[in-house]
Amino acid sequence: MVGPAVLSAWPWENLGIFKYLLYGPFFGKLLYSRYHGEVQTDSWCLHILMLCALRGLIHQLWSSFSNMLFLTRNRRIQRDGVDFEQIDREWDWDNFIILQALIASMGFYIFPFLADMPVWNTGGMIAALILHIGVSEPLYYWIHRQFHGSYLFSRYHSLHHASRVTQSFTAGSATFLEHLILSAVVGIPILGSSFMGLGSISMVYGHVLIFDFLRCLGHSNVEVVPHALFETFPFLKYLIYTPTYHSLHHTEMGTNFCLFMPLFDALGNTMNSKSWELHKKITSDTGKYGRVPDFVFLAHVVDVISSLHVPFVSRSFGSLPFSTRIFLLPMWPFAFVILLLMWAWSKTFLLTFYVLRGRLHQTWVVPRFGVQYFLPFAREGINNQIEQAILRADRIGVKVISLAALNKNEALNGGGTLFVNKHPDLKVRVVHGNTLTAAVILNELPQGVKEVFLTGATSKLGRAIALYLCQRKVRVLMLTLSSERFQKIQKEAPVEFQNYLVQVTKYQAAQNCKTWIVGKWITPREQNWAPTGAHFHQFVVPPILHFRRDCTYGDLAAMRLPEDVQGLGNCEYTMERGVVHACHAGGVVHSLEGWTHHEVGALDVDRIDVVWKAALKHGLKPVNNAATEQNPQ
Repeated sequence: MVGPAVLSAWPWENLGIFKYLLYGPFFGKLLYSRYHGEVQTDSWCLHILMLCALRGLIHQLWSSFSNMLFLTRNRRIQRDGVDFEQIDREWDWDNFIILQALIASMGFYIFPFLADMPVWNTGGMIAALILHIGVSEPLYYWIHRQFHGSYLFSRYHSLHHASRVTQSFTAGSATFLEHLILSAVVGIPILGSSFMGLGSISMVYGHVLIFDFLRCLGHSNVEVVPHALFETFPFLKYLIYTPTYHSLHHTEMGTNFCLFMPLFDALGNTMNSKSWELHKKITSDTGKYGRVPDFVFLAHVVDVISSLHVPFVSRSFGSLPFSTRIFLLPMWPFAFVILLLMWAWSKTFLLTFYVLRGRLHQTWVVPRFGVQYFLPFAREGINNQIEQAILRADRIGVKVISLAALNKNEALNGGGTLFVNKHPDLKVRVVHGNTLTAAVILNELPQGVKEVFLTGATSKLGRAIALYLCQRKVRVLMLTLSSERFQKIQKEAPVEFQNYLVQVTKYQAAQNCKTWIVGKWITPREQNWAPTGAHFHQFVVPPILHFRRDCTYGDLAAMRLPEDVQGLGNCEYTMERGVVHACHAGGVVHSLEGWTHHEVGALDVDRIDVVWKAALKHGLKPVNNAATEQNPQ
């Protein structure tokens, strides 16, 4: 990692998001010029701001493309995932754009003639290309090799190489000194052609944006350059690098130092001998499925705005727990249109993955959002999507597939029983994960609790929680209007514990009960019946509103993945980093234990403690402090 070396830190690294105020003078200059009628003379400010926006867009689009695993999974070079540590390290990847904007403004003040460049000059384009090939490329190659010396590498360049799995933002992840030097490399063709009197606005835009595009290409970790191109035109191997070529530089650092042209590696005898063989192999394997996951979590979209909480929209935002942000609101109409199109044409797709103890775990998404699950005419289509995902998982050799939230809705498919009964020969184990969900909720309850109030009391989870608690002599106030359903559950309990199950039909019955377990959404008005100091445990989607300030609210049942998880860089909905919903964790435990039964339909109350102990044994941890204290493992 970077040590305390001169010019290794960015001058504004402590400003956080306020670093963008450094663009303020540019906007101020533009507004001043417009007010005083000097827009033409100060148009360079506008061009700098436009270039900065376009450069940021190029990096973001490449990041989005790299993270569209449903398109790129078979073209990825390094198959590992980008973890939270790398995302945080590259968080301020755009520092160099601010730096070069400031340098450009200095250039316009030092050389006023730059502000009078024409829109187009063909000679300037040619001059910039010649200067790039003749000066920038060899200069960068030589400097890059120097930065791989032990002194400069340990103090500067190691930050960039800390990212083994590169993406477009990795291109901007470097020290202040390195980007000062890179600014000179970028600027030489621009200043050189301008001093010759051949500069133009088009040349500046073209050179800078192509430079960024090629940098993002090399760091994308997705091979998009067809090998047939080099077989048809072999000389191109020396004129343009590929993502595979530069990826080898990050894995075998003594080779492939060039900027964009491998010619200089060939001249310097630093070209990796595996460059073109590996490139050919990756491009020829794109039609194959690749590594088969051991476990799949089959998720769905919650709502339109949360559909934007994915790595291919914003890697940084996706690495934080979801919350509605102002910058998302303008994107809502676009997201809504995309979801409608997905409803019409899309099928289940791969979203994210991570590796746990050598096992590949993937998240697939059914392209439907919450409201659609409650539309009667949409149910058949949703079940068809889920069924096709299960059959696909079975066909490719997945061992366990876990159904998320509404994908296992009782009214939709009987908690997964529909698919298991329809396809009795399934090799993949279908798991709803509710056993661990029940275990998490039950272990969150305070020790010594004597009475709980339960809504959603006759659901799968409600039934299991009620039966479990009554056998431990906890009085359960079960809110339900159906005496028939209540009595059916009550009769399942041993005779000596049946009196601990009490049917109630109104929220008023719980006005003295401080432990509420919410399995059915309740309104703020209904919450008002809870006494001061009550705690709302919940297994309802979406979570209830935090309306009462004098009460506390639990999150959805969840568990923290083991510490040895690798390549995890995305938060699951509102969960903290490294935390997944209990139904997801339940599938993980099923896979790690190697259990061969399906977990669908009604919960087996006797297995709640079995699954809980298995989860703790494999290093999954409860998120709630109360559960941690009760199970100090």
